[in-house]
Amino acid sequence: MTSSVDISPKGDGGVLKEVIVDGSGDQPPKGCKVQVHYTGTLLDGTQFDSSRDRKTPFEFDLGKGSVIKAWDIGVATMKKGERAILTCAPEYAYGEKGSPPSIPPDSTLKFDVEIIGWKGEDLSPKKDGGIERFIIEAGQGYATPNDGAYVGVHLEGTYNGNTFENREVFFCLGEGSEEKVIDGVEIALEKFKMGEKSKLVIKPQYAFGAEGSKEYNIPPDATLEYIVTLNTFEKMKESWSMDADEKVEQAKLYKEKGTKYFKSGKFGLATKMYKKVLSYVENKPECSDEGKNLLLTSNLNLALCYIKLDDHFEAVNSATAAINIDPKSEKAFFRRGLALLALGEPEKATKDFAEVLNLEPNNTAAKTQQLICTKKLKEQLQREKKIYANMFDKFAKTDTQKEEDEKKKQPDVMSSLGEWGKEDRHREPSEFEKENPNILMLNGSGEFKDM
Repeated sequence: MTSSVDISPKGDGGVLKEVIVDGSGDQPPKGCKVQVHYTGTLLDGTQFDSSRDRKTPFEFDLGKGSVIKAWDIGVATMKKGERAILTCAPEYAYGEKGSPPSIPPDSTLKFDVEIIGWKGEDLSPKKDGGIERFIIEAGQGYATPNDGAYVGVHLEGTYNGNTFENREVFFCLGEGSEEKVIDGVEIALEKFKMGEKSKLVIKPQYAFGAEGSKEYNIPPDATLEYIVTLNTFEKMKESWSMDADEKVEQAKLYKEKGTKYFKSGKFGLATKMYKKVLSYVENKPECSDEGKNLLLTSNLNLALCYIKLDDHFEAVNSATAAINIDPKSEKAFFRRGLALLALGEPEKATKDFAEVLNLEPNNTAAKTQQLICTKKLKEQLQREKKIYANMFDKFAKTDTQKEEDEKKKQPDVMSSLGEWGKEDRHREPSEFEKENPNILMLNGSGEFKDM
């Protein structure tokens, strides 16, 4: 057993560590979620808490101030599997007030801590563990890049221990794909501080996905590791801090970018740009004519982008938004009609194409689409007729079969009557029959006859 070592940053004896069981590997990086077992006691040995008694490990974010100072300091020095006694002075624990009723004021505490393991800080938007961050070198200050910020970063990407890229790159956040920067890196950078260096573990949905990358020789569904350093960034001015004119000017810049990306066939990037236009210019009564025009054209262009991306539900939504702004926009009706047709709604689509022809009778494209709608509706009607015909045939056969089955279950009444008739031929008439000779009787064949 080793002796206690002072691990307090100031060397004031505030946190003493005594290793009981050695661990292995690296120490947990700042910001990761650490899993530990512990037992806490006062100096006299009185136990006040224990995860071991609960049989449930305790998790916390290392270095984020979510636990007492001594834990952030002490656990950061431990390796996986290590077990140690941390002796914590009051100023590194619960201070002058303590934590009634279990921990008295000004208490020095002992913690028997075992580090089970850790995982990275989850930076994924859906919190699905798709982007994990392990801080190697903490950044400076509190500012982080926002969407649209111009950043300069160093990237080192590896797969199965092999480096596939190592470069400096400059780009605007949100447009990283132009510089072949994967989504996971872009998303993570919005949490980086100036000068930060971190390891990112990025799962396929935020990397190269099911397609992989032929250029980098990355197979489908690959999880990647990146060492990312944020060297510089120029923060984008937030929309809430802009006046109306500034917002319109910024929206115009994004519209121009969107048009550039659309023309080059980069519909995903174009979609991002047009959506940013909408975030800067809101559809309000006080919105200027220039602002309304930006809203209209951006929704129209979004509808077209979504059609190109086969996202027809969103295309319908964007075209409808354009119609709400300008009820006489033939482009909006035409694009919504295309999206509805792709969604298998020819009846609704033909109404939109009819509206286009109402606005512009010579629109040959709308006439062509109406013919397609008519054909689709006829095909749909034929399919429905066939389905119903088959359905009725099936019901008829089922009813016929039921009738036959019911007949088989019924007794043969006439045959039974015939048997009764045979018996009656050999019996003496009853007193009632003698007194009523004209009563109907059964003959030997089971038929009724006058007596």
